[in-house]
Amino acid sequence: MRLIVNTAGVAMVAETPEEADLIAQAATRVGHVFELYSKNPGECRFIDRGAREFACREPINVVWTERGLEERWRPISNLAPTAFELDGQAYASIEGFWQGLKFSDPSERTRIARLSGTEAMRAGQAVEVGESITFQGQSLPVGGTEHWSLMRRACWAKFEQNEAARLALLATGDRLLTHKVRRDSRTIPGAILADMWMSIRVKLRKHRPARAG
Repeated sequence: MRLIVNTAGVAMVAETPEEADLIAQAATRVGHVFELYSKNPGECRFIDRGAREFACREPINVVWTERGLEERWRPISNLAPTAFELDGQAYASIEGFWQGLKFSDPSERTRIARLSGTEAMRAGQAVEVGESITFQGQSLPVGGTEHWSLMRRACWAKFEQNEAARLALLATGDRLLTHKVRRDSRTIPGAILADMWMSIRVKLRKHRPARAG
């Protein structure tokens, strides 16, 4: 085995069929991060620390409309079709829940509750949000802590009840979650939403969630 060492890294060149097999085995870990470890003079080891995105804790920007978002993370998004119930009302997505709060008419809220994806998002864009919303007979200032607490309750219900969403969130490990969009929300900034997801992720690990259905 010939080793080429320079400032860019270490290259291995096989000189026998057996060495070629070893390199082929190493190639199955392409994209992993290796730590160089040396305890004794004249000896060193490379320790596999796992896939780069997890070993380096690369952030995941969870935005439904972003082309670069991997399919496995899409159930985390508010726009994802991830059915759940909150206070006896069924919702097709968090977006359907959140946008429906802009409407005072119960029939409109019920209609929007059935929506997901950009359809749910556009349903709420059709109206301007006021200074407060009403939920369960209680008036909540828009963009205030009570408003955000309501979103946290809804997100918890989603991830606790919907298996696809729960598994996707837990699969992110300890990676930083973000929600960076071109125009940030004035009612619930992306940083607040992403922090909710990560807090729920911690809580899910500590509690065994009830299975949906």
